Amino acid sequence: MPELPEVETIIREMREANLEGRTIEKAHIFWERSIAVPSPSAFCKKIARQKILHINRRGKFLVFTLSEDTLLIHLRMTGKFLIAKKTDPITHSHERVRLYLDDGRILRYEDQRKFGKWNLVSNPQEYLNQLGIEPLSVDFTLTAFKALLKGHQRQIKPFLLDQHFVAGLGNIYVDEALWVAKIHPLRRVSTLTQKETEALHNAIPLVLQNGIKNTGTSLGAARANYFSISGRRGTNQNQLNVFRKDGLPCPRCQTIIQKITVGQRGSHFCPTCQVF
Repeated sequence: MPELPEVETIIREMREANLEGRTIEKAHIFWERSIAVPSPSAFCKKIARQKILHINRRGKFLVFTLSEDTLLIHLRMTGKFLIAKKTDPITHSHERVRLYLDDGRILRYEDQRKFGKWNLVSNPQEYLNQLGIEPLSVDFTLTAFKALLKGHQRQIKPFLLDQHFVAGLGNIYVDEALWVAKIHPLRRVSTLTQKETEALHNAIPLVLQNGIKNTGTSLGAARANYFSISGRRGTNQNQLNVFRKDGLPCPRCQTIIQKITVGQRGSHFCPTCQVF
């Protein structure tokens, strides 16, 4: 699933491709269930001739501010974008939506698993206000992070995956942040010490910034895996310390990395560095 660094990479490449300022001439929907709000037919009517003013990110959402509405897109497991020419044929069976632009280009959306959702709305805050703090924003202070953790009895990994608390984190970067902070994924939030809280607060933006610097994490070469809009794989998978490294030595202490299930998610950790 694309997490914050992957979505941020997509956003930056869309800006570099000068999509901001372009007008959407029309939309073509190949898989109607990709459109959550409004109905597919209403979506096509409403989005036609709207100008793309800004492209931003909120958590894992792509936020297109249009001349009249806001387009919110969540890629879920396998959603991705490619830019093509208007004359290009449909080249893949997993293409779900096309946006035809006024400069002759097409923004193509592919989604093999079909879980991604598009919402064309007049009030995006109804959706975005449900999200927690942005971990790369100035609001993500140690004081704010402590306030989020206060009083919670949940295990730390499911807590960090909950988008109501910290927006944009997913399985990959939570495992990496917990390894950096030397915290076991099964630890209860309420048991974290001051030192551990500070370490985790530092680790979260660190692993996210590294992910962005490395243009995201691509876990394989198959088409369902993450690719940027230019069709390139990320390189952050080459820098991971624990995620999907079970059976290999920990980069810090050489203990064999283990994998367990936490909150129905596969979780990777070092039993020596991250004591339970």
